[in-house]
This record gives sequence, C-alpha cells and structure tokens, in this order.
Amino acid sequence: MNNKVIIFDFDGTLCDTRKTIVTAFRATMERLGLPLRSEAECGATIGLTLFDGFKVLYPEFSDAEAERAVDTYRAIFAERRKEFMPELFPNVREVLDTLYNRGCVLTIASSRLSESLMLFMREHKIDGYFSYVVGADSVTKHKPDAEPVLKTLRELGVVASEVMVVGDMPVDILMARNAGARNVGVTWGNASREELEAACADHIIDSIEQLLTLVAE
Repeated sequence: MNNKVIIFDFDGTLCDTRKTIVTAFRATMERLGLPLRSEAECGATIGLTLFDGFKVLYPEFSDAEAERAVDTYRAIFAERRKEFMPELFPNVREVLDTLYNRGCVLTIASSRLSESLMLFMREHKIDGYFSYVVGADSVTKHKPDAEPVLKTLRELGVVASEVMVVGDMPVDILMARNAGARNVGVTWGNASREELEAACADHIIDSIEQLLTLVAE
C-alpha cells in the first residue's frame, strides 16, 4: 500500500480512552439522576459525538436533554481532568515516529472536541507528528459521514486514493469508505474483529506495528 497520508482516529486507536469515557458517562448519569447504562453500552458509543452517544443511550431524549447531558459530561471532565488523563496504547509513539520519519503525512479525524483532543496529544507529546487535526467541532457532519476525510483532502490537496484511514470502530471504516479512501481496522480498541469485518474493512490489524508493513517506505 503506497498511501503516504494517514488519517488516524484517536480514541481507541492511538489512546486508550475507554475507561475515561465510560467513567465520565456514568458520572454524568449519576449527577443527572439518569438510569445507569452498562460499561458495554457506554463503550459502544465511542466514535460518535457525545450528543449522538447520549441519543443512543437514551433514545427518548429530546435534543435539549441530550445537550444538557453533554454539558454535564464536559463539566465533569473539566473538574476531574487529571484523573481522566488516558494513556497511549503500547508502541504508538514509536510507530508514529517511524511513519513520520518515512515521510508520511499524519493527520487525525476524531469525534472528540478539538480542545480535549489537543490536550491529550500535547500531554503525551505526539502533537508534533500531525500536520492536520479534525475534531468534532471542525465539521458539521460526523462519522460515519465522509466530511472529516473530505475536509482533510481539501486541506492537504490530495485525492482519496492517496489516503488511508486507521480506526477502531465501524464508523471509522464507513467514513473512509464513504470518502473513497482505503482503511485499516484495529482490534485493540472498542470494536471486535467481526464488527470491523461487517463494516468491510480493507485490512484488520492486531498491533500498531503491523501498520508499518502496510505502508510502503
């Protein structure tokens, strides 16, 4: 594969944010007096925006109720920021360094707000590897819509055939497919191999080091 532009998802792909997200969801439910949802139910929303995640968890919510839950979630996150700081997955920094030094253009497309995303990236000192970052507040249509990829293509002046999307959730795979880009599903995040296969991932890898063999030098 000769793609030299790689669009990474963040949560569940580069950074192990599952515990952070689930804890923040459940703290929000407790503060608002909502029926608690399970870890699996909360984890299944990773990859969606918070608004869409709350809509999935509480289908009866009005838009105003979902927005209130999002605001509460963000307030709790701000209060407990140090506690909620997640860790990178093993060998992420080393693989990013290798790809960067090979001349690959690395970018991110995330459903996380840009402020939170950049906070995590700076904390782990990986922000310097990325030429362009698309957060949830950078687009009007979110994964699985193609807009995050199409926005990146326009910004970098490349076409979809030059791009590879790497993510852990079916919405990442579908976003890539909707944009006409190749994609790689990763199994160490929040979706199973079977879910990635059902989304028609072009490749599925079990460790981030395997990405190096898919990207030609």
